[in-house]
Amino acid sequence: MKRRSLPVAAALVASAALLLTACGGDDSGPKDNDKIAGADTGSKTPASPTASASASPASAGRPKIELPSDLTYTFEWPKTGDAKKDAVLADSEQFIKAVDMAIAEQDPLHKAYLYYSEGDAAAGSEKFIQGFVDREGRITGAKRYFSAKVNVNSNGTAGLVYCEDQSKAYDKSLTTGKTNVTPASKDSYVLYSSRLRANKSGIWITETLTSERGSSVCQP
Repeated sequence: MKRRSLPVAAALVASAALLLTACGGDDSGPKDNDKIAGADTGSKTPASPTASASASPASAGRPKIELPSDLTYTFEWPKTGDAKKDAVLADSEQFIKAVDMAIAEQDPLHKAYLYYSEGDAAAGSEKFIQGFVDREGRITGAKRYFSAKVNVNSNGTAGLVYCEDQSKAYDKSLTTGKTNVTPASKDSYVLYSSRLRANKSGIWITETLTSERGSSVCQP
């Protein structure tokens, strides 16, 4: 199946980064190499998602992330020992999951991903989610994130670069229930680059995000 990146108007020039790509079996919706929301360096009723093992409880006003049980995540992001860097990683993880929850619930303006994003990242995420809503589909399978590099700046911003393995993630039709499974390829691996900012509540908000599909940096 083909993997896609979130489309977004503007992004940083550093090598691409989140929220969020997904794979698909047809050519509708967001296209590969579209910019995503970045960082330094219909009337159908959707299937109701159930809380997965990766769902995190709401706390300190944070939205509760509930995902379909057939969608799992592996974040190979070991703690850095630096509180700010670890917070950037944790909030980026929630942003990624929140976008997928919005897709599963077929809601392009879902409050969960909007809690963790603003500006280009939020606009790009909305367009990305809308692509799934238009074709009445969502993501299933397993997604893996690895090789994260974080840089926190003194002005309250941060840059995050990481890789995503989409080789076991697929498009699932909400109308037929069928999953479109296609072979993995080098394009199953995506390099992301995002810029974040800490808001008044201490939440790291993704402001921009770019992606580079098939990057040699992320190949196994």
